[in-house]
Amino acid sequence: VQLQASGGGLVQAGGSLRLSCTASRTFSTFAMGWFRQAPGKEREFVATIRWSGGSADYANSVKGRFAISRDIAKNTAYLQMNSLKPEDTAIYSCAASSWWYSGMTSSDFDSWGRGTLVTVSS
Repeated sequence: VQLQASGGGLVQAGGSLRLSCTASRTFSTFAMGWFRQAPGKEREFVATIRWSGGSADYANSVKGRFAISRDIAKNTAYLQMNSLKPEDTAIYSCAASSWWYSGMTSSDFDSWGRGTLVTVSS
């Protein structure tokens, strides 16, 4: 599966951005996720979504501010990011997996898209 991410940019604290990730193909057990890596830090989980049914999982640091969704017809997942904080600044990468469960980690994902930079200024 090939993934194409877009939507990063520069935004002021408190602002919003929406990231998109389009997959070359999907299937019923498919899952997509977003991870981020800030300068000097390890990659961390942000959110995942189960393609069938739309169950989602969020990191505590973004819960209530970010929302992951998908458009099945467009093979696209979205990450709506609201109330952005400077600590959200990172390269955001989307990933795909053949299954979904709550608590997935990056090692569960076998396809990765090129990251997109999100910069939140204070």
